[in-house]
Amino acid sequence: MLVAIGSDHGGFRLKEEIKLFLNENGIAFRDFGTNSTESVDYPDVSRAVAQAVSGGQYDRGIIVCGTGVGVSIAANKVKGIRAALCHDVYSAEMSRAHNNANVLTMGERVIGFGLARAIVAKWMSTEFEGGRHARRVAMIDALVE
Repeated sequence: MLVAIGSDHGGFRLKEEIKLFLNENGIAFRDFGTNSTESVDYPDVSRAVAQAVSGGQYDRGIIVCGTGVGVSIAANKVKGIRAALCHDVYSAEMSRAHNNANVLTMGERVIGFGLARAIVAKWMSTEFEGGRHARRVAMIDALVE
């Protein structure tokens, strides 16, 4: 499992905590930035992570900003990305099981480190159920205007 991870300045501290969690659990990742709390444009980081996942170089992505909303919107503009904004464990589980989410987004200003770790743990360990959900995910992937 290879994970692409990134954040803007508003999510930098939480991204660093998630990197610790990934290291502790032997999950390989690449950090796509940012590297400080100095202001950066979140669409650039979102695009880099999303393209790495959509291009097949990484299996999943995690992106953090202040609320998780902006990075989620930006990542979902990349073809093949199903980014899910999750601030609870159940939503994280269902985003994988039913929606085959390949990018997880979170907000540092919304949740704490402990909850973020629990969300990432559940999201990383949950497999896509397929079945009737596969048809629906295919319908989502076909939504191109």
